[in-house]
Amino acid sequence: MKIAILLLLSATALVAADVNTFSIVAYDPVNGDWGVTVASRYFSVGAVVPWAEAGVGAVATQANVNVGYGPRGLELLRQDLGAKQVLEKLMAEDKFEGKDGRQVAIVDRNGGIAAYTGPKAQTWAGDKQGKYWSAQGNILAGSQVVEAMGRAFESTSGELAEKLYAALKAGDEAGGDARGKQSASMLVVRQGGGRNINNDRYIYINVDDNSAPLVELRRLLDMNLAYLYQDKTFKLLGSDKLKEARDAAASAVRYAPAQPDAHVTLGVLDYVTGDKAGALAEFRKAREIDPNIRKQMEAMARYRPAMKGILEDQEFLKQAFPER
Repeated sequence: MKIAILLLLSATALVAADVNTFSIVAYDPVNGDWGVTVASRYFSVGAVVPWAEAGVGAVATQANVNVGYGPRGLELLRQDLGAKQVLEKLMAEDKFEGKDGRQVAIVDRNGGIAAYTGPKAQTWAGDKQGKYWSAQGNILAGSQVVEAMGRAFESTSGELAEKLYAALKAGDEAGGDARGKQSASMLVVRQGGGRNINNDRYIYINVDDNSAPLVELRRLLDMNLAYLYQDKTFKLLGSDKLKEARDAAASAVRYAPAQPDAHVTLGVLDYVTGDKAGALAEFRKAREIDPNIRKQMEAMARYRPAMKGILEDQEFLKQAFPER
């Protein structure tokens, strides 16, 4: 009986250890972003794998994971060591059991890359590098997963968060985890890029337990980017950069098309930059989503001078809010 119980517990432990993870670390020299995104059949993978610091670099630590590689890796990167030097030090300092089953990838402050997949990492396990990125995974469907991630990263335009998500999605579609899905995470850092004050975490979203983690990650990423572009809009307005503010507002609408306030903000900026047709289209969209949006606009006029001007334009209002 005792032996049977021990065998059962051992089997359970093996199932728990059979987690599969695929991730990508990368650097964007245009915006000064460093980031990691990861998916796994493992609860709350974002609490383990992704580590990044603005102006310093990023680390993904996984497989037979030594979580200490994350904070220690950033500490070494902070000393201006290159990614390869950091990797050598991490491996040399690691005195814990199972080092030959670990997987780690590092991108330094200059975009230098280093990665390691131990010979005892559970198959399929491996990594692939390109300029400014490294994709890696273990217990995957095959090498096509990291290869697809690299192709998607390099062929996707736009900011780092979008390139990271495209890579993760491509890896998932190429077979991804060999044993299922559970969690996903994305961390992107940019100096002063986060919401509120003194925050370098431009993107930090986690899907801890979900049967379709990438779908939920996409939803949260859209929400996060919408809020970031809304914040950028008002910062640019504060600097009297109307055209740039209008472009940021358009990005916010793209990520939050069902948010009436986003359409109103873009409509106001279209109006004040001379595009009344564009403004009219945005106000009509806002009204379709929220029939009471005019009342909200009237309330907003107290602290948005441009709104007051629109509300005094009777001809425009007749077209935006026709009598029913």
